[in-house]
Amino acid sequence: MAIKALTWMVQTFEAPVYCYHEIVHNQAVVQAFEAAGVVFVDHIDEVPLGAPIMLSAHGSAPEVVAQAGERAAVLVDAVCPLVTKVHHEVKRMADQGFDIIYVGHEGHDEAIGTIAEAPDAITLVDPENGLSDYEPADANQVALVSQTTLGLFEFEGVLDDAAQRFPSLWTARKSDLCYATTNRQEAVKALAERADVVLVVGSHNSSNTQALVRVAGVNGVPAYRVDGPDAIDPAWLVEAEVVGVTAGASAPDQLVFAVIDAVAPTDGIERVQLTTEGEYFPLPRDLRKLLAALQAAVEAGYTARAPGRLGELENDRNWTANEALELLALSPQPPPA
Repeated sequence: MAIKALTWMVQTFEAPVYCYHEIVHNQAVVQAFEAAGVVFVDHIDEVPLGAPIMLSAHGSAPEVVAQAGERAAVLVDAVCPLVTKVHHEVKRMADQGFDIIYVGHEGHDEAIGTIAEAPDAITLVDPENGLSDYEPADANQVALVSQTTLGLFEFEGVLDDAAQRFPSLWTARKSDLCYATTNRQEAVKALAERADVVLVVGSHNSSNTQALVRVAGVNGVPAYRVDGPDAIDPAWLVEAEVVGVTAGASAPDQLVFAVIDAVAPTDGIERVQLTTEGEYFPLPRDLRKLLAALQAAVEAGYTARAPGRLGELENDRNWTANEALELLALSPQPPPA
């Protein structure tokens, strides 16, 4: 959703388009957008007044959203709906007087944005360190939420400890962990049963990519994160009869295929698929409203769409992020129907 949304911004506005933080944590994706005229910033005051701004998929602090709204001519927040869910949980539990345990990694964009929703009520707990000497003001008023991209085993370790220490612990009925990350973690477990080594395609700052490396290790198989085919060390594969390849949630398919080609399997490729992801997140509401208005204006002036025929915006469900990335290399035009 976020990749497609930023592609629409690039196609709609003259460069530069500004994005607060990397749209997703994948270097190849970021470089593709930079080449198309996107400028990624870490502070909103780096954006010229009146420029179009997009906020990244990881979620932004309330003060950042407010500042961007005052500065931008057009503001689109591409926050992942699953991250928004955690933001709402944090605000609701803080309003009810709970001390909140946030399981996540310090300094990660998602953690920074979530903690900013209720900084006086929330405590960051790194899964590697666990609860340690954490003490709430009231042991009967403790809530636990998490960064969406953690390893399931990491989150469950803290959850089990917290549940024992605080019997009245509040947690969401459905885990905060993103389905895209947990599905991939289950796939890595399956790879670990048959592979001698696992290559995980993704960037160093991608939390869910790093979680896949750790999941493989916990399941007894050495794993290595690679940005692409050039990062593969041949020594990793010398004694491996079977190589597993997987990828973080934001890694483009093109990179995965390139890594497989670089491995050059002599006995063919077996695709391991445990589930089919049918979830669809629509484009951000503000972007949909803008594009619908532009589409209507074009249709009115040029009769660009026959009655009853879907336009580009209505076809978004069938348009993939990989197709969006391929479009960036072409001359400006609307997404394919």
